[in-house]
Amino acid sequence: MHLRRAILAVLAGVWAPVSSTWAHSPLEGGGQEQLAALLSALVMAGFWLLYLTGAWRVRPALWQSAAFHTTMILSFYAVLGPLDEWAETSTAWHMVQHMLFMVVIAPLFVLSRPLPQISAGGGRAGALVWEPMLRFTRHPMLTAYVHGMVIWFWHTPYFYVLALDNPWWHVIEHAFFLVTAGLFWWAVLKSASRNVHWALFALLFTLMHTGFLGAMLTFAQSSLYGADRPLEDQQLAGLIMWVLGAFPYLVASCWVGYRWYQQMQRRISPDG
Repeated sequence: MHLRRAILAVLAGVWAPVSSTWAHSPLEGGGQEQLAALLSALVMAGFWLLYLTGAWRVRPALWQSAAFHTTMILSFYAVLGPLDEWAETSTAWHMVQHMLFMVVIAPLFVLSRPLPQISAGGGRAGALVWEPMLRFTRHPMLTAYVHGMVIWFWHTPYFYVLALDNPWWHVIEHAFFLVTAGLFWWAVLKSASRNVHWALFALLFTLMHTGFLGAMLTFAQSSLYGADRPLEDQQLAGLIMWVLGAFPYLVASCWVGYRWYQQMQRRISPDG
């Protein structure tokens, strides 16, 4: 009895700060916002369960498993945590949410190498979904173009505000960012040897146009997303995309560039 009370006390102590942090989650809202949040939660939970089911059949390496679970925790936080509410009133927090999707969650998902587990969990149905996507990732520049169009599309004033005002469009926006960013990072981080130079060009192209978009937001003389959003907040959002958002692309470019350099060295080596 004493042991059970102690366990309950510990659980209550752990849950108290967690519940306080998540008090502003979209799940706590009502109407369409709550329905959209519930749908997002179900989709992510189903995807997580699919991985866990497959992991019983095909054991991942410990670091791969840790990377995948970190990806899912960050996804839940970005979509259902207080960050989502902060993003509704702050352009800077909205940019943090977008950058979390595109340069943290997406590459971490790719590095976790989850396809064997997801395929094992979903069977043939999972393969039918992944195979066309994998064929698409054979073309790094094409994934960069598609991902770039999605970034600029959702940062135009009309569609940016539309996603804020309508929870269903907000869900669609998140899905577009996650899927296209995932395909982009898969194409550049897992590029075949014959495509490694295209992977580097794709990274530099993305670094260039996202930096340009960030600079536009930074140096704009008026708020692009409504008078209720301060210009200083928009400028901070631009700096987040322009400066902080550039680091993952730069690191990946160095790694892919090194791969390309090694290939060229092997070609010119007398022993090659």
